[in-house]
Order: sequence, then structure tokens, then C-alpha cells
Amino acid sequence: MSTPNSAKKRRARVQGGWAAPTNVRSDRDKPKVPAGPAWLGKNVDQPVERKFVYEKPEEDNRVIPPEKTLTKPGVYDISTEPSGVSRLRFFPVFIDPEEANAIYDTLYHELPWRQRTDVKKTGESFLQPRLTAWYGELPYSYSGLTYDACPQWHPTLLMLKDRLEEVTGINFNSMLANLYRDGHDSVAWHSDDELILGPEPTIASLTFGDTRNFELRKKPPPEENGDYTYMEHIKIPLTHGSLLLMEGASQTDWQHRIPREYHDKGPRINLTFRIIYPQ
Repeated sequence: MSTPNSAKKRRARVQGGWAAPTNVRSDRDKPKVPAGPAWLGKNVDQPVERKFVYEKPEEDNRVIPPEKTLTKPGVYDISTEPSGVSRLRFFPVFIDPEEANAIYDTLYHELPWRQRTDVKKTGESFLQPRLTAWYGELPYSYSGLTYDACPQWHPTLLMLKDRLEEVTGINFNSMLANLYRDGHDSVAWHSDDELILGPEPTIASLTFGDTRNFELRKKPPPEENGDYTYMEHIKIPLTHGSLLLMEGASQTDWQHRIPREYHDKGPRINLTFRIIYPQ
């Protein structure tokens, strides 16, 4: 039979078995187990694990817009941005064919046609692949060349100028004539956007002689870095006696050209009436 003293000693032994030793520090003061080998110090360059990950290039899902061809008379708003409305007015038979024949013969033989020299931005020069003539109260400069003022208009040009002013209500004071001798003559992509022409100029283009394709292309936004691949293209066959008016932002937002053609083409005369302003 156990005595009260022996029971008391037994309870003390049991409680003492769960008691923490008095000479051990708290968890806060215990040494931390290192996360890795001791040699992985801060000042040691460690090899970086490199993995090759194949990234499929982004596909350009844009579609090249089909070229549009305009042959019917009408008013065409070819774009409304970024600078405003770009408008074309096309009259395939502005001048009767018989009268157009007589005008062509007169202009072909009587205008002072010359082949002039263009100067590129690089300083290189080359003969223009066409002949030109200029009439106007003021000189006109572009592509490194200057046309002197020529206020004495040929009578046939004055007649055409009066007829255009009656139809359009615009008083044109200058005209640049181009003679494309055959399909090899051309004019490269450009815009008639010189400061001397003012903002949003109206250009009236009359054609006499063989039909040539007149092409336009929309200027790309800055993020395209000059790439015209996905821009709109328009083609207009300019026929004998036709009139094309370019208005609004058509010089700001579009370029145009007469491309070379690799089959037989006869001569074509193009008269572009415009307004120029003193600078």
C-alpha cells in the first residue's frame, strides 16, 4: 500500500518528464537550418538554369485589300481619315471625242515640250521619263527643279481653263502639262502637296490621247513604317477627253502615279490645272 508521500513523488516524476529543460533557449533563439549548402553564398556566381522555349511567331492575319477600278462617272469619297474626306470626281467623257482629237493635235505640236531633270534627295539627278510644259503667273518648284513663270497662255489652254472654271467654280491660275510619248514614259508615286499649292488643293486633270492607267494608294499610318502592303489601291483608266478632279485630303492621305506599261501605247497628253499661292 502506497503512502501519501510515495504518490506525491510519483506525480512529480511524471510531470517532470514533460517539463522543458531549463538550460535550452526559446525557439526564437534556436539556430536556423540553412536552406542550402553552405557554399551557396551571396558572392558566388551561380549557374543559371536555361531552358529553350519555342514561341510561335505571331501570324499577320490581315488581308491585302483588292485593288478597286473606277470606270463609271461619279463622285467617289475614297477615304474619310486621317485628315478628312478625300474625294474624286470622274467624268470619262468631259470633252466630245472629235473635239478632243483637235485639241490633242494642237497641244502635241504647239506646246513648248521639254525633258527636264529631277534631283533626288540623295543628290542624284536623272532625266524625267516624260516631257513637260508649264503655264502660270508664278514660278513652280518641285523635285529639285523650277519652272519659270509663263503668264502668256496658249489660246487652247485658255479655252480649256475657262471651261473648267465654269464647271468647278474654281479660278485656276497655273497648269502643268505632261506628254507621255509611249508606254515607257511614266511618273513615280508622289503627292501634289507642295506648300505653294495651299492646304487641300483641288487638281483638275484632263487627258488627251491614248488611255493610261492612273493609280492611287493610301498612305500608311506611322506604325507601318512606310509599308504599303495592306493599304488601299485604286486604278482609273483615264481615257481620251476625260476629266478627273482630286479634292479634299486626296494629296495629304494618298499618293498617285502613272506606271510604265509594257505593251504598245501611243502618246498621251495630261493637263493638270491648279492654284498656286505666293510664298
